[in-house]
Amino acid sequence: MSIHLTEKAAKQIQKHLTARGHGLGLRLAVKTSGCSGLAYALEFVDESAPEDQCFESHGVTVLVDPKSMAYLDGTELDFVREGMNEGFKFNNPNVTGQCGCGESFNV
Repeated sequence: MSIHLTEKAAKQIQKHLTARGHGLGLRLAVKTSGCSGLAYALEFVDESAPEDQCFESHGVTVLVDPKSMAYLDGTELDFVREGMNEGFKFNNPNVTGQCGCGESFNV
């Protein structure tokens, strides 16, 4: 099981952790939402839960709960700039479809 960050994503996450002044890393999860059923959730965390799976990529810790891991295994998180927009992009090999607006997905 694995979660990977690109170097650009790791730098962006580290920038936000530094601005916060504290933090263990980033929690990556899925939640029920949208027209396709699931949506990604990102949250900066200060401590891990006992059941969390922890991954380190480019010096950044990513935490994933066991329920979310079933949907996220093998995901690469990137940070992209497209025109005037920028944000995190999820390259998830488990996705079988997503809604037209790109906010939710299914597996």
